[in-house]
Amino acid sequence: MKIKTFLFTLMLFLLFFYSGIILISAMTLISNLESSKDRSLREHYFIASSYAKDLNALENRGLSIDNGVESLYHSYFNFYSKQKVILTISKENKQLYADLIEELYELPEIPKNIQTSERLVSIEKLADKEYIRVVGTLPAPYNSYTLAYYYNVSDVISSWNKMTVTLFLIGMLICGFLAVSLLFVLNRVFKPLQLISSTSKSIANGQYGKRIEVNGDDELAEMAQSFNHMAEEIQSQMQQLAIAAEQKQQFVDNLAHELRTPLTSIYGYAEYIQKIVRTEEDRIFATNYIMSECRRLQNIANRLLEMATLRTSVSERKKVEMSELIHDVEQSLSMKAKKKQIEISYEYYFNTLFCDADLMHILLVNLIDNALKACSSGGLITLNAYIENEHKVIVVQDNGKGMSKEHLNHITEAFYRVDSSRSRSAGGAGLGLTLCKQIAVNHEAELNFSSEIGKGTTAKLIFTS
Repeated sequence: MKIKTFLFTLMLFLLFFYSGIILISAMTLISNLESSKDRSLREHYFIASSYAKDLNALENRGLSIDNGVESLYHSYFNFYSKQKVILTISKENKQLYADLIEELYELPEIPKNIQTSERLVSIEKLADKEYIRVVGTLPAPYNSYTLAYYYNVSDVISSWNKMTVTLFLIGMLICGFLAVSLLFVLNRVFKPLQLISSTSKSIANGQYGKRIEVNGDDELAEMAQSFNHMAEEIQSQMQQLAIAAEQKQQFVDNLAHELRTPLTSIYGYAEYIQKIVRTEEDRIFATNYIMSECRRLQNIANRLLEMATLRTSVSERKKVEMSELIHDVEQSLSMKAKKKQIEISYEYYFNTLFCDADLMHILLVNLIDNALKACSSGGLITLNAYIENEHKVIVVQDNGKGMSKEHLNHITEAFYRVDSSRSRSAGGAGLGLTLCKQIAVNHEAELNFSSEIGKGTTAKLIFTS
């Protein structure tokens, strides 16, 4: 973390610092070139005006225009060449007296169709040197002649290059000093954090009594105090979790024992019923159903024992036909629903479900059984299975009495009853929804409840995997 902070801060400073240098350098160069352009424009105007006046004077003395232009050009060329200025004269886009220049420079082409009052400015390169070129016509009546003015700005650019290099060298020295200072400051700042890191590692390794020595009253001291408080809370929470884990383990062990104990008697009683004289079809149907339920209880008991031993047991899931699952659930609850005169509706929109059939059966039976307890005579319970956002969903909804938010937050806790007297009289132990929640977690599914007093309760099982 310290190295990342150091590199990030240094790189951020370098970015802004050198961006500033580049910006200042660029603005300086632009300013110098603009000054040179203004100077070149003024001198071009002055030379063009002087050239026209001198040409007019020669013409008044009887000298032809062409001879006057040539005579004046040689004089002006020799004078201004000493000032790092090159002058050219052209007529009808044809360079005049080019022999004076072309042996030294390869001149660029003169723009065509320049207006009388127009002057074009550009930067050209001649013999590896930069020049500002100003092109414009002579004043009337000599505007058929075009004067090109070249001003050498190589010194300006060279000075700018030297200034830029100097600024970068100074920047490197400043950055070096900053890097050393920043590293020193970060070492001081991160020293308490390193202490916190080492202490947290000790706590992570099980040394929950480890604490940080608090010195001073600054922000870091406050952070150390907060960390120590957090460590105390973690130690307390770990102790509570250990107690809770032990209680849950004891609960599962006891539940498995209580389920397994009566199974042998139930199975023996089912065999006895098979021997009673009655209609053969009724006898076989009843006994087969009881024996099937006994086997299911045995499987569940064994599974709970495995979960009690392993705690993280993975359910044996496979593809289960929804028609079979719904049929088994309906068979388990039809008599009870008929007795209470409550209608149960089953609808499903997918054919298979990847689950543990026994555990899923017990989950759905418990959800619907709770709905039956909440509904009065003439009530309605619906089980809908559908696909929502690419996830399979099973919803059990009733129009019973509903419950408050206070009860809703505790219904999956072991031994919790919304209506204690009604639950006990119905033979409940407050374990059904706790088991449902555990089965849902075992299937990597979410089990959510919503309820409104007087309107009913909805249980929604979402398979997220």
